[in-house]
Amino acid sequence: MIRVVIAEDQKMVLGALSALLELEGDIQVVGRAADGAQALALVQSEKPDVLISDIEMPHLTGIDVAGRLKAEGLATRVLIVTTFGRPGYLRRAMDAGVKGYLLKDGPSSVLAAAVRTIAAGGRAIAPELSEAVWDAQPDPLTDREREILRLAEEGRSNKDIAEVLDLSPGTVRNYLSEAAQKLGAANRVEAGRIARANGWL
Repeated sequence: MIRVVIAEDQKMVLGALSALLELEGDIQVVGRAADGAQALALVQSEKPDVLISDIEMPHLTGIDVAGRLKAEGLATRVLIVTTFGRPGYLRRAMDAGVKGYLLKDGPSSVLAAAVRTIAAGGRAIAPELSEAVWDAQPDPLTDREREILRLAEEGRSNKDIAEVLDLSPGTVRNYLSEAAQKLGAANRVEAGRIARANGWL
């Protein structure tokens, strides 16, 4: 039996994914999480064979969770199921140790097959993305720059961001300036737009 945890912040999608997989005789859903922090805690406690995760979730993204699991040396293999088909996201996911990457608009039969492939030690990437990954530009941002850009995108001031991350406003300004320079952006808003368009945020 392949033991699976599903992480998805949209309740309807979470329920649908779970229902689909529970129809399979060899797959058991042992946990469901509504955000990245819950997903990480569930995987640490349940130690499933596969974590199926969305990318964009509160607290931690699916890619963040994959990176943490890789750093902790946990054997759970990660399958990303998302609407984001940009090569930059796929490249970041692979760098974080993700073993599968599917798009939500793909056929449901592909999901169970991907879970089996990944649980057996293989990889599963949506066919329409397999060539695109080679065209992906390397991500120029550090994790800290990405984190600060995400908060800036929410409309937070440098002072707010500094309080959230326990940094000085000057340090936040320096990170934003560095990120904008790397991306060839005129300001923080444009930097966030460029990073998101390339799948780096």
